Amino acid sequence: MDTGLTGKNVLVPGASSGIGLAIAQALGAEGANVVLAARREDVVKAEAARLPSAVGIAMDLNDDGAPAALVEAAENAFGPIDVLVLNSGGPPPGGAADITDEQALAAVNQLLLQHLRLTSLVLPGMRERGWGRIVAVGSSGVQQPLPNLALSNLGRAGLAGYLKTLAAEVAADGVTVNMVLPGRIDTERVASLDSAAAKRTGATPAEARAASEAGIPARRYGTPAEFAAVVTFLASAPASYVTGEQIRCDGGMVRAY
Repeated sequence: MDTGLTGKNVLVPGASSGIGLAIAQALGAEGANVVLAARREDVVKAEAARLPSAVGIAMDLNDDGAPAALVEAAENAFGPIDVLVLNSGGPPPGGAADITDEQALAAVNQLLLQHLRLTSLVLPGMRERGWGRIVAVGSSGVQQPLPNLALSNLGRAGLAGYLKTLAAEVAADGVTVNMVLPGRIDTERVASLDSAAAKRTGATPAEARAASEAGIPARRYGTPAEFAAVVTFLASAPASYVTGEQIRCDGGMVRAY
């Protein structure tokens, strides 16, 4: 399949490892010009150097003014953004009953507001050119809230509502807006969640992972590359009639339709 991504300009925050890096690598392999952004400057620049056409930019997306600075740097590198991937780390685990105002505001800023700001910066150009792709990395918790991940459930659900609304507003302009929902993808983030679960239950991290895998019909964690393949399709030209969707990549973990 010709993805039509050759020469397209792509921005991927959170791209120094895990899902974000896998997405950057997959889109780069399709001939896109990729801007990888993350806090770890040495890592993100080294990973960019391994791709055919890419640059690495050191940026903490949680900082004030980071979205504008990041888009400016990306456009200086390659030009207007054609594909925006909305991706960031997740807030710490915890229950809903004890959330403080400060924690809630931080989660909303990280998972919703900064992504909204990134979108608002690149969207006018996409609409003017009549082509654009916005693909958000969400969580299965958007459709089935995850125990002990209340802050993530809160922030990502807000982003999902915004993106679903936006998709209908810009579809006629050739811009698609979708969200991919990971289940248990084999990343550092999931390993840390397994370790936290192990501490709560008195199990070992390996035992916690085995228990988690037992609840997945595929009986294993997914790989970042498998997740990135779904994102790559949604970013492609052939996916032009897919918009406003939440697509799970979770090995069948969420049992709802």
